[in-house]
Amino acid sequence: MLSVSGYRGIELKHYEHEEQKRASEDLKDYRVVRKGQLVVNTMWLNYAGLGVSDLEGHVSPAYRSYWISERLDKKYIHYLMRSHVYVQGYTGQMQGIRPNSLQIKNVDFFKFPIVIPSIAEQKRIAEFLDRKCGEIDEAISKKQRLIELLEEQKTILINQAVTKGLDPNVPMKDSGIDWLGEIPEHWKVCSLSYLANLTAGGTPDRSKSEYWNGDIPWLKTGEINYNFIEISEEYITEKGLKNSSAKIAPIGTILMAMYGQGITRGRVAILGIKATFNQATLAICVKEKIYNEFLYYYLIGAYQFIRDTGNETSQMNLSSGVIGKIKISFPEKKEQEEISNFLDVKLVEFEDIKKEYQIKYRN
Repeated sequence: MLSVSGYRGIELKHYEHEEQKRASEDLKDYRVVRKGQLVVNTMWLNYAGLGVSDLEGHVSPAYRSYWISERLDKKYIHYLMRSHVYVQGYTGQMQGIRPNSLQIKNVDFFKFPIVIPSIAEQKRIAEFLDRKCGEIDEAISKKQRLIELLEEQKTILINQAVTKGLDPNVPMKDSGIDWLGEIPEHWKVCSLSYLANLTAGGTPDRSKSEYWNGDIPWLKTGEINYNFIEISEEYITEKGLKNSSAKIAPIGTILMAMYGQGITRGRVAILGIKATFNQATLAICVKEKIYNEFLYYYLIGAYQFIRDTGNETSQMNLSSGVIGKIKISFPEKKEQEEISNFLDVKLVEFEDIKKEYQIKYRN
């Protein structure tokens, strides 16, 4: 399966969940794309949703694919059709009833004028842009690497604080857990299920319109990204809540993504609103012994271990049973709060540095 990216053109489609992948028998109605064809997502032309494909595969039947005349250099056409002036032209021709369903009719798309220099000049233009875009991509890659290194440092800081504490001179002891190593002598260790109530969510029946577009926030794993959640992409009704396994979690609940092949599985977020959530998400409501934000940071620090735990299953997914067995090391609540406050300040500093990198990156 292929997709059309406004940033990169035609690329392999990424799936977060294995079950989202298409089997061969599912592709009979999909459009075939051959190498060298111009592929167009007519609903995303205002975001440069088209490009010449270097890949062979399938796209949604809603897309279009066109052979390009032998009189034209395919790379030149790729750059031309994705250029800013053309995207402006597409935007002016898009039609539809709703803002999110605008598209260009075939007849209007075919009317777009194509600027055609000689084939030799087309090739020189394409080669020039290949070279210049390569230089830009290399500069972007270096800045992205700086941001990645910053993220790595942030992860190390969180892990160090939530497993070793803030005092480097405190006596240590063996935790008895390989991935934890040594912890402060006065810290305790127990399973997460002892410190919090764990609850999986649910999804109301999609075929029943009366279950959806209500006023109760309903969250998916894609919305869980080390963040403070205050808005939702989808909402369900009271009827949808009553007739499904969905449950309302209170403000302050930690959510964890249990499914996902990419980086999603194992990520956490804190609820800033009362919300429901799907079955691929786990709600973690802390008990009296643990400080909510300390546990949140601890789970961020334990991210890689949590993902490796999920890899032990054939589905590469987590479950409430698996997550409940995760070992948590922790001091008294006062020290937990001190560690959390320290990380709050430090992470703001990291974000400020990251924003500086991103501003330079945009420039």
